[in-house]
Amino acid sequence: MSTVLDEIIVGVRADLRDRQSATSLADLRGRLRDQPPARDAISALRADGPLKVIAEVKRRSPSKGDLSAIPDPAALASAYARGGASIISVLTEQRRFGGSLADLQAVRAAVETPLLRKDFVVESYQIDEARAHGADVILLIVAALEQPLLADLYAQVLDHGMTPLIEVHDEAETARAVELGAEVIGVNARNLKTLEVDRSVFSRLAELIPADRIKVAESGVRGPADAAEYAAVGAHAVLVGEALVTGGDPASAVEQMRQTGARS
Repeated sequence: MSTVLDEIIVGVRADLRDRQSATSLADLRGRLRDQPPARDAISALRADGPLKVIAEVKRRSPSKGDLSAIPDPAALASAYARGGASIISVLTEQRRFGGSLADLQAVRAAVETPLLRKDFVVESYQIDEARAHGADVILLIVAALEQPLLADLYAQVLDHGMTPLIEVHDEAETARAVELGAEVIGVNARNLKTLEVDRSVFSRLAELIPADRIKVAESGVRGPADAAEYAAVGAHAVLVGEALVTGGDPASAVEQMRQTGARS
């Protein structure tokens, strides 16, 4: 029986084939040579100060449907930057999230903040594609990748000077991320099979992640109180989408989450 994740990846692969037909790998790699070096997301996440916020440009989701039209993703990203976001995440998956590489490129032109390409990466082409459009960080979802492919994609991200954010959902996936040597591990409280959110997943899995790794809490951050709760159980950063795009004042919302969630 297929899961929501399985269904999303079917669409991702179909859209990827269309892009590969339109832009050859040689052309893509030619564009890579024109890119400046990737921005240092690790330093942004390890910097002293309040809780780090990864703020997301996100129009819709499979669980909630339409969230915000976001006619100007660059303006939203600029507001996140003013609020002190450490990283700005741009959804580029089209079918379920309403994103695009054009959004990523528009945001790159507007801010100097490190950018995360948030998508379902299943092939190396997508990593070249992300760097060519200005991404500095790549999401790799353990649940979507067998370990040999995960290791290959992880190495490719590092070869581009980018930062891999390795996403896990359970104990077995966390062990795989730790074994890989991932410096940044995101614990997603949303079950990608059922789309249900259980915020206790973060505290359970965070205990399995070595203290020298950067721990990112993903999903379930409805406001500053949730950010503070995650920080109290070991989160160095929170990844937030829905609460920021629906709240009306994204710059202030980012700042409030940073300060309220500051780790003691």
